[in-house]
Amino acid sequence: MLKNIKINNRHGDPLTTDFRYYENITEKMPLVVFCHGFKGFKDWGGFPYLMHELSSNNIFSVSFNFSYNGTDNSQSNPVEFTKLDLFARNTFSRELDDLGSILDYLFEHQSEYNYDVNNLILIGHSRGGGIAILKTAEDKRIKKLIALATVSEFNRYSNERKLKWKQDGYLEALNTRTMQKMRMNYSLLEDLEKNYNRLNILNAIRKINVPSLFIHGNQDLAVDCSDSETLFNLSNKTISKLKIYENTGHTFGVAHPFTGTTKALENIIKDIVEFIC
Repeated sequence: MLKNIKINNRHGDPLTTDFRYYENITEKMPLVVFCHGFKGFKDWGGFPYLMHELSSNNIFSVSFNFSYNGTDNSQSNPVEFTKLDLFARNTFSRELDDLGSILDYLFEHQSEYNYDVNNLILIGHSRGGGIAILKTAEDKRIKKLIALATVSEFNRYSNERKLKWKQDGYLEALNTRTMQKMRMNYSLLEDLEKNYNRLNILNAIRKINVPSLFIHGNQDLAVDCSDSETLFNLSNKTISKLKIYENTGHTFGVAHPFTGTTKALENIIKDIVEFIC
């Protein structure tokens, strides 16, 4: 079953959310929450396919759009960046709070669904992997972590670029798929500096004591696989795993719009299911 709902964050903004699950399962299912990355959304490329496959393995699967990801979250399944004004105002702290609102909702409504809140797993891709790591470090409700092609830090900007960012009041990132120039206000960098301790991924990974799985492609041109290697080396290796896939990149061979799965994605789905179950 696919159920699309709205969950409000603490600011009252809608988080467009999908639940995927089988209704005829009698025992409580593991609960997975997926976080998309920068310039992403829950319905990008193979993400819906990934979540469907997890649900087919009796895993209650939740994916959502961050409130200021740039899509129109008043719609059911937005796939276009029509809210660039919100994208410009997004911050890392807002995304962490969005994720917290999703988790709070799931705990508050657990009697309505057949998932196990005591078996809560976060999955994050790219920047969403960083958000998932931070939330796992600060929220003891999370029992497992899976980071796909994750960043190891959010401060990925040179001093020269940050100076220009401050002078202009914004920085533009080109979306090579849509050819949109997507503006990020200086408030993003201010948030990173003001909340350094909360938003430090390298420090967060040292605090995590739940099983963690890091997956990366060795041909990733967006986020080098050394990011996952660094995080794994800082993690509790007695309960963490690292898998570097050969001959695949940042999205594991999948594009948007989705035209079909890949060998890498199928193997990753298998790895995730084995790790969860």
